[in-house]
Amino acid sequence: MHRTRPVTPYVRGVSSLDPHVPHDADLAWFADDLRARGVRRIHVLAWRDLDDPDGGGSEVHADEFMRRWADHGLDVLHRTSAAIGQPAIGRRNGYDVVRRGSRYSVFPRAILSEITGRMGPYDALVEIWNGVPWFSPVWCRRPHITMLHHVHGPMWGQMLPGPLAAFGRVLEARIAPPWYRRDITVTPSDATRDELLELGFHPERVVAVPNGVDPFFTPGNGKTEYPSIVAVGRLAPVKRFELVIEAALEARRRLPDLTLTILGDGPERGALEARVAAAGANDWIDLPGRVEREMLVAHYQRAWLVVSASLAEGWGLSLTEGAACGTACVATDIRGHRSSVVADVTGVLVEPGALGATVADLLLDPSRRDTLAVAALDRARTLTWENSALGLTRALHRAVREHR
Repeated sequence: MHRTRPVTPYVRGVSSLDPHVPHDADLAWFADDLRARGVRRIHVLAWRDLDDPDGGGSEVHADEFMRRWADHGLDVLHRTSAAIGQPAIGRRNGYDVVRRGSRYSVFPRAILSEITGRMGPYDALVEIWNGVPWFSPVWCRRPHITMLHHVHGPMWGQMLPGPLAAFGRVLEARIAPPWYRRDITVTPSDATRDELLELGFHPERVVAVPNGVDPFFTPGNGKTEYPSIVAVGRLAPVKRFELVIEAALEARRRLPDLTLTILGDGPERGALEARVAAAGANDWIDLPGRVEREMLVAHYQRAWLVVSASLAEGWGLSLTEGAACGTACVATDIRGHRSSVVADVTGVLVEPGALGATVADLLLDPSRRDTLAVAALDRARTLTWENSALGLTRALHRAVREHR
């Protein structure tokens, strides 16, 4: 049944909307039309899934659109790598999950399974390209699109040793792009879209669809009585939490009762804990690990600022989650952050070396901090996962139309 509720996500460029469908068409309309066109079973390839201990924003994004597709009657299978403590085959939020292969072997195994039909029939495919591509344009003969959150670029040097890092950069920037340029690619930010255009992707084939914010993230009843900052994410080198710690140490010279909470877990945890201990800051810097959503929201609500020092992001999810809780941010001035933060309106973007001074300045300026927080909350309310899923579904619908 066609619905007419106007839900049109922000996207840039004429490639964003299919001119053959009404602009007010919603997810139910697209699901019905996809089924009418013979698309009932969709395979989604991703490196990790939501239940993986290392899962992050990309996995949240995948779950948000897959659960909505399942809710609207599409049969979705999510193929990913094995995860500690998770079964090889499972079901979550209405869609199937198959976890087989290591972080590296999952790529050839999944590709071979799709080519030979061992994963069962499918009518359309979504590739989530997270560093290492699946090269679906080479072997997939069904309608397909690619979801690419960010270009790894400088991240390769932090993730892999020299020769492998160099290969990763060449793979991402030179080897893979020619195979993808003619297909539809969806990315969460204009900044990443610009990066893909620099790699030679065709402008009319790259669609920017912002990430959403779960309505679970809402303002609370007040802030801590003392200045407090929170940083959230996987404790991985690319997040550069050591810079957040250094910024907090610098800011505390001007705010002696400042506290910092770093939420998340990952390979850098030991090094970060050692840095905190070496600074004698165990009594005011806390690393409690991963926490339940209720506790995460509480930290966002009560903090005076959210801080991120990431080297690269496709979208700063912690920044928009914090914004939805009425908390402004200070973050590194990188492409992904420029899309999730409106500079000097919903937060402040700075070079890494200026993090500490900027955090202190903003903590000592309640009027400016409150102005930023109000604007951040207003913008966060416009970012919904419904719109994000709709944008991705529009792209798949376009691929299906073009395939016929």
